[in-house]
Amino acid sequence: MKLNRVEWWLMNNPVRAAVQHHVDVKYFARLGGRLDGLVAAEIGCGRGVGVEAVLGRLGAARVWAFDLDPRMVRRARGRLATRTGPGRHGLGAADASALPLRDASVDAVLDFGVLHHMPDWRAALAEIRRVLRPGGRLYFLEITRQCLDRWVIRTFLDHPAEDRFSAEELIAELARHGLHVGHRHATRLFGDMVTGVAIREAQGSAERRETTGGVDRP
Repeated sequence: MKLNRVEWWLMNNPVRAAVQHHVDVKYFARLGGRLDGLVAAEIGCGRGVGVEAVLGRLGAARVWAFDLDPRMVRRARGRLATRTGPGRHGLGAADASALPLRDASVDAVLDFGVLHHMPDWRAALAEIRRVLRPGGRLYFLEITRQCLDRWVIRTFLDHPAEDRFSAEELIAELARHGLHVGHRHATRLFGDMVTGVAIREAQGSAERRETTGGVDRP
């Protein structure tokens, strides 16, 4: 779902941009490493600040970026036209559950707080797994049900009311989609936020777990 006016302002100001550049991507790098020379995709790219950070601070070679709101895609095009090198990004309007990317075509997917806006966030997880190469990484920063249940959030921001997740529930659902977090996560803001990195299992690993009692073996 699209942002209301209050959240649109919260996500489109210099403070939020600074946090993405200097806090969020540092967590991503610490938990999952850099993306030097790799191809990434960002869901819910907004005005393009995340694309800048992924290219400039995580070292990705190219970023495909998508947002449900065509207005935000236009803003991102204007912002990035003079801020990134030629051919280093591609932008488009698309839902995170229907990305215009080939199967197993990117090395990483970036989620700067998009899944908690989606009524069917599980469909987005399936789509993320589809476009990730085996061994590819999902870098995620998400808002938990605990935060969404707070009075100020319910009063001033619009989010789906049903089927929201705790940090533990999100990590478990990622695993059910073949995206494994393990120790690569951290909660922030007293549990209101969870940041982590999930790895798409290599082809055949699910079958190996079934035949080895749920334990990966060489």
